Amino acid sequence: AALQTSLSCDGHSCALHCVLHRDKLHPVPGYDTISLRLELLRLFIMRNLCVSLVLLQLIGTCLCQFPRPCANSEGLRTKECCPVWDGDGSACGALSGRGFCTEVEVSEEPNGPQYPHSGIDDRERWPLSFFNRTCRCAGNYGGFNCGECRFGYWGSNCAEYRESVRRNILTMSLAEQQKFISYLNLAKNTISRDYVISTATRAEMGENGENPMFSDINTYDLFVWMHYYVSRDAFLGGPGNVWTDIDFAHESAAFLPWHRVYLLHWENEIRKLTGDFNFTIPYWDWRDAQSCEVICTQPEEYNSREALCNGTGEGPLLRNPGNHDPNRVPRLPTTADVDFTVNLPLYETGLMDRLSNMSFRNVIEGFASPTSGMAVPGQSTMHNALHVFMNGSMSSVQGSANDPIFLLHHAFIDSIFERWLRTHQPPRTNYPRANAPIGHNDGHYMVPFLPLYRNGDYFLTDKVLGFEYAYLLDPGQRFVQEFLTPYLQQAQEIWLWLLGAGVLGALISAVIAALLLVGRRKWRRNQRRKRALSYEERQPLLHSSSEEGSSYQTTM
Repeated sequence: AALQTSLSCDGHSCALHCVLHRDKLHPVPGYDTISLRLELLRLFIMRNLCVSLVLLQLIGTCLCQFPRPCANSEGLRTKECCPVWDGDGSACGALSGRGFCTEVEVSEEPNGPQYPHSGIDDRERWPLSFFNRTCRCAGNYGGFNCGECRFGYWGSNCAEYRESVRRNILTMSLAEQQKFISYLNLAKNTISRDYVISTATRAEMGENGENPMFSDINTYDLFVWMHYYVSRDAFLGGPGNVWTDIDFAHESAAFLPWHRVYLLHWENEIRKLTGDFNFTIPYWDWRDAQSCEVICTQPEEYNSREALCNGTGEGPLLRNPGNHDPNRVPRLPTTADVDFTVNLPLYETGLMDRLSNMSFRNVIEGFASPTSGMAVPGQSTMHNALHVFMNGSMSSVQGSANDPIFLLHHAFIDSIFERWLRTHQPPRTNYPRANAPIGHNDGHYMVPFLPLYRNGDYFLTDKVLGFEYAYLLDPGQRFVQEFLTPYLQQAQEIWLWLLGAGVLGALISAVIAALLLVGRRKWRRNQRRKRALSYEERQPLLHSSSEEGSSYQTTM
């Protein structure tokens, strides 16, 4: 199918006008084949994803993207975040054996040379600038107060393992695509129940938390803000004085584990918000592709003011696929590129940054060539190539999560990570324990998550975490997931219509059969009547003929 779209805004809302042509590609001025396919994704995701120009209006006394129960001056002063679990009224559900409040122990292993500073950024030795005591959950329990289950487990006692399947958005039924869109809409328009964001650094809040500066945020933008916060520049003091060579989720080993946890959290929040515990983020398989409102997209301005993004709306989502610098992205990734990348045996090499050669992580992230494995400064490949190709909000690291395609793209990147894990089955020791850039060592906690997650704990297959990718299933399971299941789900959604159609069809068939039966009986009666009349008519003719014959004889 091809798509022609336009986005119009009146200052308060946006409307996306679409024309979808099925069965074949129709040329649309200004779009090549790649752009059309990407704009088709835009239809799937953005058709109804339009919001007001002001996303945040509720300013309160809350804390960072931390749990609300800890978001107050008392939490800042005591540096303790051990919320009560309502199930038994105890901190961390201790009375029920779900967890307990304990000291946070951070890794003391040395970092790489990329960030030479210490003690100037809140994200260093996370989360000690804010809390030094948090909940540690037992067994399969999880969540910031141990009131939930860890990834992959369900039930009141978190004893049920369940595997969810992420599917290709282009193989999903129309109803499933519409459901995904509606969930994004809901997330974009619902203030997060559990988390809030910081609008200032910890130092600006006062030594004892007497000047808290925080804000509510909707569920969708919470994750946009988290991606901004983890990758923002470090403030060195004074407007515009920043250190740019710092990123706690990109350009080193934690790139893949961090985004894996990010997607799992996204799914978890959508499930809690909608009550649909079968929800999974779909993926966009971009191999061999042929040639509304956003936040946190102006890092230069934040740096000049030495301020954090505060979540205020900054204009419409930008996207201009294909109109990028061809010298930076000569082409989009191919199946051969992915296969070469998956076959690289080493996860990290050298200084474990964007200049690493023959590193699976550096090639899949897009700083090295997917044909030679060598670093290619000035070019973007693999993961990075798709971001640059979108030529808009997706092309800015700190603001890229505004675009819903970010989720689809990173789900597919995660599936390639999963292929590599299954191919090489690396021991945890293959993940760097020390000397990676700040925030990327095995023992470092991921910024800015609470509950806490260590990088090395997520250097493992998705089977342990309770999810799978449809295209990685064996052929039989894949047939069920990609063909049979969608058909049955669609049938389930329209079963009343099918039942009504069946009943109506049966009634029509019965009427037609009755009419045919009546008609046949009438036809047979008419046939018998005709035969009878024919016999009665032939007798007089014989008599008449006989008389005529006699007359002829008489005459003769």
